[in-house]
Amino acid sequence: MVVSRSPAAGPAVEGRLRFGGVPLLLQEAVKVLGVEVDRELRFYGHIKHIAKKASHRVSALRGVASFLDRGGKLLLYKARIRPYLEYAALSWMSCAASHTRRLDSIQRRALRLVDAADPPDPPAQFEPVSPLDSLEHRRDVAALVVFHKAQVQGVPHLTGLRQPPRIATRSTRTVLTSGDAVEVPRSRASQQQRTFVGRVSRM
Repeated sequence: MVVSRSPAAGPAVEGRLRFGGVPLLLQEAVKVLGVEVDRELRFYGHIKHIAKKASHRVSALRGVASFLDRGGKLLLYKARIRPYLEYAALSWMSCAASHTRRLDSIQRRALRLVDAADPPDPPAQFEPVSPLDSLEHRRDVAALVVFHKAQVQGVPHLTGLRQPPRIATRSTRTVLTSGDAVEVPRSRASQQQRTFVGRVSRM
């Protein structure tokens, strides 16, 4: 697979990549550990795939919702549906907001099932379900945890994620002096700013 957004990139190497003398056919996307990586790194195909799988599970939840109370439905969502929406999220968090909104809509759909009216119970038995954090918030928390392990704890296999510390050029109240601030990579591309390093550096 040739990683590029240029239409000319593929034809430029077509037929020139060989393995054991056999020409390798170029692919539009490859699947690595369950994540579909496309040549433009937009991850639209991956989001579409996980959204479809999670949507099918929401439909299955609808089929058994009448047999469960609010807590049971919420537990089933957290255990069987949400993991699909969050698997390897740090690798595809740079995708467009229009893609992640598809996942948000699936969570909202599931929560409507969770909050649907239960069979009539005495008022004393009713316990409201605690609201869930948004998927975006959970992705940000996961990213910060990984970045903390790399930047502060110095976990060896995450060394490549470390960023240079931010150097204060003047002493004001607005400049962080705790030593935890890092330099934010400069980029005019919005997709680059949404990547793991770009996002956690700003946070």
